Order: sequence, then C-alpha cells, then structure tokens
Amino acid sequence: MKTKIRNFQLFDGYELHADKTTIVFDETEIIAIGQEANGIDADQVIDGEGLTCLPGLMDCHVHLTMDGNPDPFRDLSGNSEADGSFRAVRNARRQLDAGVTTVRNVGSQHNIDIALRNAIENGFIEGPRVVASGKPIVMTGGHGHNMAIEADGVDEIRKAARTQLKAGADLLKLMATGGVMTPGVDPGATQLDEDELRCACNEASKAGKTTAAHAQGREGIKNAIRAGITTVEHGIYLDEELIGMMLESGTYLVPTLSAPFYIAENGLEGGIPQHAIDKTKVVMDVHKNSFIQAYRAGVKIAAGTDAGTPFNQHGDFLKELELMVEYGMEVEDALRSATIIAADAMNILQRTGSVEERKAADLLFVKGNPLEDISIVRNVAYVFKEGKCVVANREKTPHKV
Repeated sequence: MKTKIRNFQLFDGYELHADKTTIVFDETEIIAIGQEANGIDADQVIDGEGLTCLPGLMDCHVHLTMDGNPDPFRDLSGNSEADGSFRAVRNARRQLDAGVTTVRNVGSQHNIDIALRNAIENGFIEGPRVVASGKPIVMTGGHGHNMAIEADGVDEIRKAARTQLKAGADLLKLMATGGVMTPGVDPGATQLDEDELRCACNEASKAGKTTAAHAQGREGIKNAIRAGITTVEHGIYLDEELIGMMLESGTYLVPTLSAPFYIAENGLEGGIPQHAIDKTKVVMDVHKNSFIQAYRAGVKIAAGTDAGTPFNQHGDFLKELELMVEYGMEVEDALRSATIIAADAMNILQRTGSVEERKAADLLFVKGNPLEDISIVRNVAYVFKEGKCVVANREKTPHKV
C-alpha cells in the first residue's frame, strides 16, 4: 500500500528543509520526495499541514528487559527468562510510541533481546528495529555480571565473543570499567584489560559486527579506544588526550546523560540504593563536562539513554536530547545524534537513519518545528516503521484527504 503525505516541513537527518514538501512510500521503502512525489498516486493521502517529518529516532543504549525500577540489578536476580521477555515486549512498544523506530539493546539476560529482535522481524509482535548484543561480556564479578557472560583472559574472552556471535548478536557489549549500579564496584576502575577488549573487537570485526564498551574511568576508556571499540558508552572521565584519541580513531561517544540525571533526581526517597546515589554524586558533574568537551571538539556523538536504569523509562527518549541541548549542544546536532549519527554508529545507515529515497520508511511526524524547541519532538502525530503506521495520535494528526 502506498501512502502520500504532503504539506509538511522535512528534517531529513542532515538539515531542515523549510519549504513544504511531499513524500510517497510503501511498506518497504521511501519511493519519492518532493516534486516527483506530487505526481504519484497513492492508496491514502494525508495532509501534513503543521507537521515536521524526521527520520524515526534511534536510541543507541537501552535495556529492554529492565523497567526503570529503583534497583534494576536486584530485580534481575529474581527474573525468569519469561519475566524478562514480557518486560521486553512491553518496553519495546513504549519506545515505538515515542517515535523511536530503532533501539540498540546493550545487555540482557538469556539473550532475550536477540529473540525479541527475531520476533519483531518475523512479524510476531510490533516493536522497533532491535540491534541486539545479548549477554554482555564481563570479567568475573565485573559490572553487570548478573546478566552477563563472565570471562577472564584472552582465551575465555574469545570463546565468549564467539558464543555471542553464534547466538546471533549484532554487536558485542564489553565492560571496560566498573559502573554505578553494581554494588562494591568503582566506576573509575578498569575491568577488562586492553588485550581482552582487543580480542573481542577482532572477533566482532571478522564477523562484520560492531562493539560497545561500558567505559567510565579514564584508563578503561583508553583501553577501549586502543582496542578498536566502535562506541564508548557513558565516557564519564574524558580529557583532552582521550578526546584526541577518539577523534583520531573515529570512536563514537554514547553519553547516556539521562542515567545519572534520574538517579540524582529521585535519590533515596525513590528507593535507589545508597551505593548508586553516592557514586552518581561523584561522577555527575564530570560526566556533563566530558560530554561538553567531546561535543565542542567534534567527537561523533550518538544518542542513547540507558533506558531501564532507575526511573529512566522506556518511551522517554526525548529527555536525553533535552539534556544534550541544555548542556550546550545545538538542536540540529542533537537531532543528528538520534538519526544519521546513531545509524552510522550501528552500521545501518545504508538502510535507515535519514529520509532519502530507497531507504526504509522509518518516519516520525511531530506537530510543530523541533528546530525551534527540541521538546516539540514529544508532540508525536504519526510514527511509521518500514512504511506501516504504528502510531497515529488523533489529537495531533491532521485529517486524511
């Protein structure tokens, strides 16, 4: 079925085109944009007056099996595979409702995200495109060990990497440092060593896959960059040397500003463990400053929320973009971080991430112009995933013609 939408502004992932335009797409791809689209007949025609079209948004760091509860790691210890699967289905739907048509899930028990990806691709359930890591790879007792494969030394890391690739992982998630949510672990402390990280990166590269490193402390970040990691997650303790290394190597930063924001916002009164609150107080300001320095220097930044961590809800992707802008990022750059740059970091830009002919019709229509105020992206009117309308908000949508 062909759909034509006309009279809207277009942010194509690169820039805003202020003149009103037309788009035609089917349930496979974008067929035409602009003048050419005007002359094509369609099964349904929608007047997009007052709307702006963007590429479907992309969240590069989520945990679909986690609910944003105050202590999600404690909850995971009592979860069955079925528990996690039901949560993942619900949380995937919440992402779609917010205009997020692609998520990168970087860690789940039982490889649930891989199974979810397959179920969505096969049409069994409705949800965003899932780029799935399955179980992370961590050192024994490392950050997130209760949902991970524990491995020590190059040989065990190689086996773990190959195991995850055999299971169908799209990328390998590796823990280069400690983290905030794991008790008894220092976020700044190194965990997997450089040679262990390099081994996993090599295995991923041979299989044509990408890698992501949870890397918060300085030495762990350096190890990850030297090892050839694709994306540094969090990147709390960046400095001039590390930023220079990232620029030279082309390493992406996924800052996840929402995660510490919500922990600090809700604190002990929200039921968050004391250890997580204490560590957040130490890292929050330096995290913000690292993001600002990296952005100003030109590091490639892909948006990711760490959704599933305390009070960091699936479906609230826009908070990450709002924080980016609040901390000094231009609105247009924030939108790029959630579209073309995110797609490039996930190695799927040839398929999605921008509004171009022959690409998948992953489209978000919002009421108003988000270039004037990033929060306008919350005004979701329509969401199309691969040309299928998966969200139509009657309060914000014009009438069909």
